Amino acid sequence: MVMGYVVSLHQEVPIVLAMPYDTPVPGYKNNTVNTMRLWSAKAPNEFDLQEFNVGDYIEAVLDRNLAENISRVLYPNDNFFEGKELRLKQEYFVVAATLQDIIRRFKSSKFGCRDPVRTCFDTFPDKVAIQLNDTHPALAIPELMRILVDLEKMEWEKAWEITKKTCAYTNHTVLPEALERWPVHMFEKMLPRHLEIIYEINQKHLDEVAAMFPGDVDRLRRMSVIEEGDCKRINMAHLCVIGAHAVNGVARIHSEIVKNSVFKDFYDVEPQKFQNKTNGITPRRWLMLCNPGLADIIAEKIGDDFVTDLSQLRKLLDFVDDESFVHDIAKVKQENKLKFSAYLENEYKIKINPSSLFDVQVKRIHEYKRQLLNCLHIITLYNRIKKDPSKTFVPRTVMIGGKAAPGYHMAKMIIKLITSVANIINNDPVVGDRLKVIYLENYRVSLAEKVIPAADLSEQISTAGTEASGTGNMKFMLNGALTIGTMDGANVEMAEEAGEDNLFIFGMRVEDVEALDKKGYNAKEYYDRIPELREVINQIRDGHFSPTEPDLFKDVVNMLINHDRFKVFADYEAYIKCQAKVDQLYMNLREWTKKVIKNIACSGKFSSDRTISEYATQIWGVEPSAVKIPPPNIPRE
Repeated sequence: MVMGYVVSLHQEVPIVLAMPYDTPVPGYKNNTVNTMRLWSAKAPNEFDLQEFNVGDYIEAVLDRNLAENISRVLYPNDNFFEGKELRLKQEYFVVAATLQDIIRRFKSSKFGCRDPVRTCFDTFPDKVAIQLNDTHPALAIPELMRILVDLEKMEWEKAWEITKKTCAYTNHTVLPEALERWPVHMFEKMLPRHLEIIYEINQKHLDEVAAMFPGDVDRLRRMSVIEEGDCKRINMAHLCVIGAHAVNGVARIHSEIVKNSVFKDFYDVEPQKFQNKTNGITPRRWLMLCNPGLADIIAEKIGDDFVTDLSQLRKLLDFVDDESFVHDIAKVKQENKLKFSAYLENEYKIKINPSSLFDVQVKRIHEYKRQLLNCLHIITLYNRIKKDPSKTFVPRTVMIGGKAAPGYHMAKMIIKLITSVANIINNDPVVGDRLKVIYLENYRVSLAEKVIPAADLSEQISTAGTEASGTGNMKFMLNGALTIGTMDGANVEMAEEAGEDNLFIFGMRVEDVEALDKKGYNAKEYYDRIPELREVINQIRDGHFSPTEPDLFKDVVNMLINHDRFKVFADYEAYIKCQAKVDQLYMNLREWTKKVIKNIACSGKFSSDRTISEYATQIWGVEPSAVKIPPPNIPRE
């Protein structure tokens, strides 16, 4: 049993004890239980009674708190890097404890080929794979080098070879503000030996680049781990790319952007290490558990092998024109909608029309995900109903949910705008039940399991080239919602699998965004040219949705018109026209449901089983075992 590891932080808390906490992760009907190991920071000594006895009670308590604060709180910001000392301590704490654990296990195994003096690490990369999931565990590279060189007395070149073969890096974002860039002075104070190692890694790397591109000083600057400037910084993404034998994005379009833009210079030098691993979701949770009615009628048609081989869903294509199957799929969707309608009425005290189109956008609140574009469409629909109340409109219930990072002002203003718009629309008797807007509070997995099976339309409307992959889009597809989306992230592969005509694709492609950037995006041009857009923005600006605080949303309007990096207005017209196509198809339940069946049938690629298998075989060098593990009640041979 592991009792804990000592982690040295070289600062006011020199020694911290890392205590492991294991959570069992059972496999699905394979007689295997893995463990997920998490770490808790503890003070290495019990309460200092001597300090207490001499009256220094505060100091005695603070000493423990300084150590245990390391794992007490999680930094909540997403897609924005905060260079806080506590965050750096946390990252090193987890890396150091995990590497000590890995090396202990390796040394105690038969593969450590131990002799009385030192362990042989030749087989280490064959038995250990360290996947750097974004830049947060990037310190694993210098920490492993420190252990091998300083503690195991290995030559640098040998240690570097082992480190590179062991480590691989997954990039999760192309947003520059999200990539970690730590100030050098922070490393000098907290992790001085690691800084020395990073400098050495960088120097050897730059020497290799200089030999390949003589005289190209600008290339050396672009590829350096150390960024010069008023505050010298360590680019942790560059460190990951240099110190890994494989680098991957999480959707094909994202991996192409990684190669052609984010890490283009590195791709030019080592193209063989760049790969793609499209994300996936587990069908056990995101179909069987959350949507048992759908899972049952699928199993009735094709058997239940799809549970562990989601590609089997393609067999459903044979039943697209089977009227009874089309009826059953539509029926289970309506049952899920009725169930969720009852939940909403109970939780939000608002009665909605269960026959309305359930239009759902649930994800983190961020400007690049463009909840604002959705909000502009909601107001456009509202204005159309108000102008011509006698006209027939497809009833629609729009649900938006997600959390904003605590320090993200614009994200909080987006939530405030959506809820303010909802308050006006939901209480307007002219609108009635033709349009309802609900903000799903405290969006989380348990709520996702309720709303996703009930959704008709899945909103995946990020600016092309900004969403790495998305997995919510896959969950909606598997559960029989049609997607309205841009060609971004995994949407591209979803359209490829199901056929673009079975999704509602709109807006700029990556190349269009790049062309607009070169030309210069001027939001005012769209505002002046499109009357409906101008009316919506004026209403927001003039306090129509915040009558007691007319200037409440001036920051939102100012951002949209003057410095919108994500070009909401540029896609507004295409989005509105595409939403009209959604309404038109929704009026034909049979044709809508046939497209639903095609989407479900073509969602097999997006299983996490496929994703993990690709990581294992193509990055970690692990082949599936032909040996089946028997149940514990049957003796092994």
